[in-house]
Amino acid sequence: MSEVLLSARNLTKKFGGLAAVNDVSVDLWRQRIHCVIGPNGAGKSTLTNLLSGDLPPTSGSITLGAHEITTASPEQISRRGLGRSYQKTNIFLPFTVWENVRLAAQSRAAQQPFNPLRWLQSARADAAVNQRAEQALELAGLTARRDFIAGAASHGEQRQLEIAMTLATNPQVLLLDEPLAGMGVAEAERMVELLLRLKTHHAMMLVEHDIDAIFALADHLTVMVNGTVIASGEPAAIRADRSVQAAYLGEDH
Repeated sequence: MSEVLLSARNLTKKFGGLAAVNDVSVDLWRQRIHCVIGPNGAGKSTLTNLLSGDLPPTSGSITLGAHEITTASPEQISRRGLGRSYQKTNIFLPFTVWENVRLAAQSRAAQQPFNPLRWLQSARADAAVNQRAEQALELAGLTARRDFIAGAASHGEQRQLEIAMTLATNPQVLLLDEPLAGMGVAEAERMVELLLRLKTHHAMMLVEHDIDAIFALADHLTVMVNGTVIASGEPAAIRADRSVQAAYLGEDH
């Protein structure tokens, strides 16, 4: 059942006299993909950083589930169930695909009483961690690539791997910053298919520039210009909005 998993109200972020994000509100629903679009410098990535805790807001509030997270650290927010990816792929290039995902899953290993003998045990022997990593690999469509060195994978596979690592932390909300950036047509199509699969169990917010992918994915669209929301609603309404066309989409859309 759809439910609001993350809610932000009247978020503002100022850098000196510049409001990079100005009075922005969003709701992220389970089983819905919320796309945020706008020209470069519109404030999209800053909004993502506010929601993930990478930047503190100047004003406004954020709740994740039943928890107030406005002033929480990125680690605290992550442990509450929010996962994110970045514009620049953030993986361990010398490690295998499997090792990358297992390390992410290991970050969620249950805390246990201190036992000095645990330092002698192999982390690879943790069945719960391994199971979570296997599930993340399968969800991301990378099971067949598990033993490949991450640095030798294609750009599209590296982006898939970053999402798999995020999934291994067991998030309910996913914030994905330009997940299709730099991809060819075939890789972009695979990523769109992956995101549609993940939508079933997650609330998702995408910052993206690929207009074709946006309209294939979005259940809700927010358009930002100069830190401010100029339109927000169903994709068909946004496509027809003359102010959006003038500011961003262009007359051909």
